[in-house]
This record gives sequence, structure tokens and C-alpha cells, in this order.
Amino acid sequence: MPGPFTEKKKVINVIIETPRGSSAKYAFDPETELFKLNKILPAGMVFPFEFGFIPHTMAEDGDPMDVLVLMEKSAYPGCLVECLVLGVIEAEQEKEWKMIRNDRIVARAVDSRLYSSLDSIKDIDKKIIDDIILFFVTYHKRNGDQFTVLKSAGRSEAIKLIQKNSNNGDA
Repeated sequence: MPGPFTEKKKVINVIIETPRGSSAKYAFDPETELFKLNKILPAGMVFPFEFGFIPHTMAEDGDPMDVLVLMEKSAYPGCLVECLVLGVIEAEQEKEWKMIRNDRIVARAVDSRLYSSLDSIKDIDKKIIDDIILFFVTYHKRNGDQFTVLKSAGRSEAIKLIQKNSNNGDA
């Protein structure tokens, strides 16, 4: 699997787990090296954008770092997408009765035409960011967990988090 970054430090490799518009949540299973159906979302609830992870990273929740990818077409579970880091939604989530960090990196596909003008999380309409936050709060609430947004931050803070959580020396 590729490392977190391409040769350009603001461009990351993202492995898509769940395509946008999907009501099925998939997750990479390291044991089988396959993508496994993780859960079915409630009726009417779908992922607003591509959802995936950054390879060779480890977040506080024990999983690779999460990424929400803005692109106009749906990808497939297992698809590698090179993405420009836009920022991060820093958040805490309840896990086993304690709050842990579970940030969401926000990025856009390098090859996206529709989102090519986005260079920072600040370029994304506030209503879209609010909808993304609402999705994750609702998603976790339906699972009996709490998801609390701490703040959103720009590219440099997001890249520092990725480097900090990198486990292959790609920092």
C-alpha cells in the first residue's frame, strides 16, 4: 500500500472505503485484506462525499486517519485517489465510555474538475461544512456514540496531524 503522501507534501493518498451516496458503510479488513460491509445506514441516510482513509497512518481510535474526499463522481471501495489536503475537522468521539480524538481530514481529488477551485477548507461553503458535521453527529448518534466537533483548521494543521499519525516514516 502506498504511504500517506505523494511526492508533493500537500497531496495525500486516500483509499476509498465508502462511495458518496452509499447507504452501506464499508471498512477495510486488514486480516482478509478485503473491504467488508460494516453496516447499513438508516433509510434516507447516505454518505455525502467519498469516505476513506490515509494508508500508513494510525489515529487515536486505532484506525487509519479518516478522510472525506470531495469529487464529482463516486469511486469504488479500494480505489486509490490522490487528494489535495484542504483542512481538517477536529473532533472527539465517544469510544468505550471515553472521549478520544477522531478527526476528519477534508480533501479534494487532484483530478476533480468541479472542485478544482478549492484550495482550502475556507473555500468550501459553510452550509456544506455544516451538513458534513451534521452527517457525522447523526451517524455516531445512531450508533449510540457522541461525536463532538472541536474546530475546523486549514491545510498546515491537517498536514501536521497526518505527519504526527504517520507510522511509516513518511513524515
